Amino acid sequence: MTDTDRPATTSRILDRLWPDLVAEIPAILASQDAATGRFGTEPFIVNDQNLLWPLAVAWATPDTPARPNPYAGDERLLAAIVAGGDALIEVADDRGRWEFRKKDNSTWGPIHMPWTYSRWIRAWALVRDAMPADRRAAWDAAITLGVDDIVATDLILPIRNIPAHHAMGVYRASQVLGRDDWRTAAVDYLHRTIDDQDPAGFWSEHHGPVVMYNVVYVDALGCYLGMSGDPLVQSALERAAAFHASLTYPDASQVETVDERNPYGNSPAGVSVGFLADPVGRGYLSWLLDRRAELGAPAVPADTIASMVSYGSDGPQLPPPAGTSRHSLVLGDRDARVERQEPWFVALSAYHSEPPERNRWIQDRQAHLSVFHDRTGVIISGSNTRLQPRWSTVTVGDVSLLTHTPGDEDPDFAAPPGLRHIPTDARLAGDDLGVDLTLDDVSVAVRVRLDGETARISYELSEPTSVPVAAHAAFLAHPGEPWSSGGPTGIIGDDPVRLTAAECDGWFSHHGWRVSLPEDAIIEWPVIGHNPYTKDGSAGSEHSRIVVSLPLAAGIPSELVLDVE
Repeated sequence: MTDTDRPATTSRILDRLWPDLVAEIPAILASQDAATGRFGTEPFIVNDQNLLWPLAVAWATPDTPARPNPYAGDERLLAAIVAGGDALIEVADDRGRWEFRKKDNSTWGPIHMPWTYSRWIRAWALVRDAMPADRRAAWDAAITLGVDDIVATDLILPIRNIPAHHAMGVYRASQVLGRDDWRTAAVDYLHRTIDDQDPAGFWSEHHGPVVMYNVVYVDALGCYLGMSGDPLVQSALERAAAFHASLTYPDASQVETVDERNPYGNSPAGVSVGFLADPVGRGYLSWLLDRRAELGAPAVPADTIASMVSYGSDGPQLPPPAGTSRHSLVLGDRDARVERQEPWFVALSAYHSEPPERNRWIQDRQAHLSVFHDRTGVIISGSNTRLQPRWSTVTVGDVSLLTHTPGDEDPDFAAPPGLRHIPTDARLAGDDLGVDLTLDDVSVAVRVRLDGETARISYELSEPTSVPVAAHAAFLAHPGEPWSSGGPTGIIGDDPVRLTAAECDGWFSHHGWRVSLPEDAIIEWPVIGHNPYTKDGSAGSEHSRIVVSLPLAAGIPSELVLDVE
């Protein structure tokens, strides 16, 4: 179905979200320590002060019939904002940086934290004229110190999501103090960000999309568009909206299969002001909000709403592909494919690249298939990770050669001799729903057939080889829920599971799905990935999978049959 086949309506997103921001204000105020100006819980991290932004928007927004606002001009809010910014000044170093601390109390060095700086700057822009003169002068000096250093150190970097967000904040600061040098640096970086966008609507930080972080770019450009009216931004946001509207599962979670950085997250996709820039984006946002409400998801964060009401606008909207019963998209130059045939949704990735060896953030492009069903959500996950070859769709050699050593904060991510787990070539399969994967001289065809409530996934090795070749399907686990088989049963939890197909009588079920296994298959839990966001890579259940491994022999297809109960 094309956009012209879908009727346009008018969005009412901002009026719908405004009451949620107002409702959050009492809790935000209550979370602030009056003695220190700090928000949130211990340990204190500077991101806790991001709440300055929704407070400032509530303080600055007039009380109108369309958007009732009991906090317009409220002196309590102004005092809380001033105290919150003073808390940031107190912990800054002589370059305006803060210690990057996480709530697990791990520290990652000094940083101009972009999410906090931009919110502080935007709040400052709203309240500056009403601040006491001495506090205004102190804030002016502190923000000038930080922005000067951001321009000198961050806005000279290659295009990445953090400096793109910084550039948006720097642009707003340039408007407040009339700094043309800041404006030039910010606009130059943001224009280069637009130029760096892939024609398919995403940004890459190595090879292929960064789906979750793509929303960071969308957010930065959406805020900048509202601040500046820069006409160059519009087409980039339109392309990004089309990308996200197709790369979202029917339950509103993001398709991870093409993502080079983040695994699957069982939560609704990100909401952003940047999606308010065109009809496809507004339709996607309206659909996301409806799905969030149906699923009982948490409210949209107050600081996200603050950006939307400050810089976005309602207008014409189109229903997104994510909400349709049938949808097919081939991304880029046949780099990926999504296929929606209700009740199934299949994503296939042909992105392939060796990752940087010492970079923890760029993951191994090892997984090339995900399978979703309306009643169960994601069944087979297309998540990428590092140091875990059994998340790979295909491996050649000994998978035990590459493992994560607990506590290792600086591991060698490269596969040793005797193992290949990242394709050297990958191609979508013509008219078939599938992908052909090549690991040097070994080629495996992966095919998916959808038939009513059944999905069949086959793996076939093309030529004989002297080394072991295996296919792997990484099933999403739901800890605390039962699993069953034709033999043992149990609960997905701390107890490991390792069963042969014979031991489970050829089938295994969990969370509403059942997979029928070939006789030589092995099923294991937990198969744990590497978490780049913890210093030692330690991972919990969200980075663990139930993995089915299937040894492959040339010319003999090995098939998994998925049914949903």
